[in-house]
Amino acid sequence: MIAIGSDHGGFALKEVVAKHLKELGLDYVDCGCYDISSVDYPVYAQAVAREIQSGKCDRGILVCSTGIGISMAANKCTGIRAALCSEPYSAKMTRLHNDANVLCMGGLVVGDNLALEIVDTFLNTEFSGEARHQRRIDLIESGKLV
Repeated sequence: MIAIGSDHGGFALKEVVAKHLKELGLDYVDCGCYDISSVDYPVYAQAVAREIQSGKCDRGILVCSTGIGISMAANKCTGIRAALCSEPYSAKMTRLHNDANVLCMGGLVVGDNLALEIVDTFLNTEFSGEARHQRRIDLIESGKLV
């Protein structure tokens, strides 16, 4: 299951992503927002994070205008490794090397077709499991970085 969310600036692209997931037959939960009224992106980053933290969802997709703010907010949540991606290569590498569990995009940065390529790459790439990458993830997750 995939959790999706956005603020008002990412709403249109979130809707495109949701339609795409439905067409692929993938289950998702829409954590909002639900229209273009101005909202605070950290609320939706946290809503998606909670779905992952609870185990209900394996991955998440978040969208705001640039993807920057919502990725920063998501990365403040325990267990979330959110990656801002503007092209498929970064989406592939963040899954392979960082085991990212949340994809962030900018609704005003990437067009619909490119965004769907990024989503497909993110969802279809598995973590490599290599020891060096797991060691680095463990360092991030340890909370011991200052």
